[in-house]
Formats: sequence, C-alpha cells, structure tokens
Amino acid sequence: MTIPIYQVDAFAHEYFSGNPAAVCLLRSQNYSESWMQSVAAEMNLAETAFVTATDNGFLLRWFTPEVEVDLCGHATLASAHVLWNEEGFQAEQPIIFHSKSGVLQVNKRGNEIEMDFPAIDTWSIDIPIGLSDALGIGSIDVFASKHDYLVVLASEDSVRSLTPDNAKLKLLPMHGVIVTASADSRQYDFVSRYFAPALGVDEDPATGSAHCALMPYWSSRKNKSELVAHQVSSRGGVLKLKLLPEKSGQHRVLICGEAKTVFKGELYAIE
Repeated sequence: MTIPIYQVDAFAHEYFSGNPAAVCLLRSQNYSESWMQSVAAEMNLAETAFVTATDNGFLLRWFTPEVEVDLCGHATLASAHVLWNEEGFQAEQPIIFHSKSGVLQVNKRGNEIEMDFPAIDTWSIDIPIGLSDALGIGSIDVFASKHDYLVVLASEDSVRSLTPDNAKLKLLPMHGVIVTASADSRQYDFVSRYFAPALGVDEDPATGSAHCALMPYWSSRKNKSELVAHQVSSRGGVLKLKLLPEKSGQHRVLICGEAKTVFKGELYAIE
C-alpha cells in the first residue's frame, strides 16, 4: 500500500513561483511524528502537510525539514487545492481543517482559495541583541509576536536588497524574522520577506502565517481592512488579505491566493 503525495506551488499565479509545499494524504492517524518528520526532511521543502480525513473535516499537521509548526498558510492552501482539484472534494463545500491553531475554514473562490486564519498580535520592542548585526542594518523598527520578530524598513528596495547572515539569525530566540516595508507599486500595499533558519528554512518564498501578523500591522497604518501583499523572495508570492472585525476578543485574517499542482507521486516509505 502506498500513500498519495503531491507537490503544489502555493500563492502562485503560474508554475515555479510562489511557495512549494508537499501534501501527503494519510488514510489514518496511526503514523508517528518521527515518521512524518522523516518524510518532511526527505521532501526538503519549507513545509510538508499531512492531511487525514475525520468525521467532521480533516486533521492537518505541518512539518518543516526540522520541526513541526503550529500554523502554515501556504501548505494549508496547497492541501485545500489538492482536495478540491485532485481528489474530487466538492467546490461548493468549505473545507474544515483541525490543527494546532484551532479550526481553520477554507473556501474556494473561483480560481482562488480563501483561508480564515487567526490574526497574530505584535508589540513594539527594543532592538534585540544580535538582530541588527544578523540583518546587516542599523536603523530598524522592531516588533515581536509570539514566534517571530517583525522588522519594519524604510523602503521596498531595502527589503529586496537585504542579505542577512542566516547563521546569526539562527541564534536568535525566535522562530523567524519578518522584514517588511510599504510597497512602491500601486499594485501592492506592502512587501515582505521571511527568514526562518531556526526552523530549517533560510528564506521562505511565500508565507501565509507571517501575514497573520503583517495584516493587522499594515491595516492600522494604512487605515484599510483589505490589502494586497507581495512577498518579494526570488520566487515571489501574492496574497490578498482582509482583516475581519474583532469577534469574541480576536481578529481573523482572510488570506486568499492561487495554487498550481506540480506533480503527484506515491510514497512507498511507510512505517
């Protein structure tokens, strides 16, 4: 018996752009974390998603090549894309994922997929020791979330031209560093890049979870509840964002993007 596995480019209008994720469709929950981690290391992508059907939706877990994470946007988008476009799930029905970040509802909107994610709060902090040196930039505004630093730069060009020292970033006491600035082009509202060497991902091409923190930050600065973001990695990624009104003490962020299936395979290495 083999397991279906797909590779999907998420937040991608065309092939070989956006962020590649592997999607592994499991037939039961009887697979160990160590086996899933080994599969993710073998795939060697920013994220490998493991999807298991349940009575009330799907169990969804995400692994980088080195660790399991609590939330991943592009691999969630890739998983929903596979269920709708490759596995025959009805497009009229939302997909309900059960994850370490709670219940995530995903809807199909024409060619795009819309994900309902929890917003992530950030707060201003002093520049942490080692961060400026790792980024190679002296003058920065720094915010923190529960997992990442959010660094705001003066221009889009300074985000694009950044060449951080990933060995030094890996020593910082956070999962990763989000670097952002207001966009030059009227096509986009802001740009960003995301570095997470501590998770085994030197630079992530298009990061849905980072935008759960970026959207509340930029929404308040630009006084807009709907924004279009461009992650300016070498592959690039486009994310359409909407900040929902606060409900039950929490904001939610709708993240919308496209995906492309690159290939399908069969996984033989089953424990």
